[in-house]
Amino acid sequence: MEARLNLFASPTAAKFGKHLVAAGRVLADSTLPGATQELVKLRASQINGCGFCTDMHTKDAAHAGETQTRLNLVAAWREATVFTEAERAALELTEEATRIADGAGGVPDETWAKAAEHFDEEELATLVCAISLINAFNRANVIIRQPAGDYQPGQFA
Repeated sequence: MEARLNLFASPTAAKFGKHLVAAGRVLADSTLPGATQELVKLRASQINGCGFCTDMHTKDAAHAGETQTRLNLVAAWREATVFTEAERAALELTEEATRIADGAGGVPDETWAKAAEHFDEEELATLVCAISLINAFNRANVIIRQPAGDYQPGQFA
């Protein structure tokens, strides 16, 4: 499959993309654990059917030391025993926020309360921003049909 559009060839899209990447760097420097951020990016990408981002975040997480077992179980995190309670709360918030149209009224208070048990205000802010950012990347890649499989860790650093 070939991408429908070369975003780097468009001055507008390239500038926009640079701002999105810069936003991601801000989140990387936050106190929210990097492993949690990668799990969130991977789960949202799986839900959104973004092969490019699923490939990218699986490879980035593995490169950062994440185990293959945990990466294999992200899609089945509810049944898996390899995630901490904090990671489970982050994954639940990710699912609810990514599937926002499926729930009348948005993210349930119960889901938010579980996340708030494990993360402070700054970490919650980072989590919300991370979920929002990966959903933006997913949507762009799915719209243009960005092919998966060729990403190498550090490619966009």
